[in-house]
Amino acid sequence: MGAPSYVPGTPRLAYEAIGTGPTVVFMHGIGGNRTNWREQLDALAPEFRAVAWDARGYGDSDDYEAALAFPDFAADLLRLLDHLGVAQAHLVGLSMGGRIAMDFYEAHPRRVASLVLCDTFPGYDASITEEQREKFIASRRKPLVEDGKEPRDIAPLVAPTLLGKNAAPAALQRLIDSMAMLHKESYIKAIEAMTRYEPVARLGEFRVPTLVVCGEEDRLTPPAIARDMVARIPDARLAILERAGHLSNIEQPLAFNAVLLDFLRRQR
Repeated sequence: MGAPSYVPGTPRLAYEAIGTGPTVVFMHGIGGNRTNWREQLDALAPEFRAVAWDARGYGDSDDYEAALAFPDFAADLLRLLDHLGVAQAHLVGLSMGGRIAMDFYEAHPRRVASLVLCDTFPGYDASITEEQREKFIASRRKPLVEDGKEPRDIAPLVAPTLLGKNAAPAALQRLIDSMAMLHKESYIKAIEAMTRYEPVARLGEFRVPTLVVCGEEDRLTPPAIARDMVARIPDARLAILERAGHLSNIEQPLAFNAVLLDFLRRQR
């Protein structure tokens, strides 16, 4: 990935854009950054304007004061689209990025041309209690706050749990490197904000072309969740990628790019 451009303001947002044509915006997961989409930007550039951002507090984007409210991400995405002069964009989001895409669609449906929701879920429903949410947050905070570790210390332990059982060593190393680059305090804020966020996406009300992608070996947001999402979103399409876990775009980039390009070309 090359040097980033920036959306001015507070916080300043880093992004990279290549190619010309309809705009496609890629949003990484909670342990990622814009470099996670390297193969996708290269694949789309001949036909699309492919844009990948670093969410606030990630990669080359600025950190920020005070706590994070999850809708802040959607507000940042609006800033990015306005900065680019884009009236309507195709949104591709993985994991947390998928939740940002859904949140943005509900707030600004006219700015969305299509949704590609990858290895993600629509939110925590009532079956997940407040106590369970806080326990999850505490488990993620402990090594970084109480034990004084840095993201680079936990990356080799966490990364293998996210990938498929046959993930290539290069894919594992990319994820470890990505997690090692996390901004510690902003990462914790993102975990807290996403876990405590109450709304569940109203999938039945979506009225935009939607593709749901999931790795068949995804243990965090397994294919059963993807199938349920497709059943609830009108006319949504489903792609289950073989030999891929939660980072399906990194683990199986050729298969991921094939289904993504096929979907996007149908929207032209």
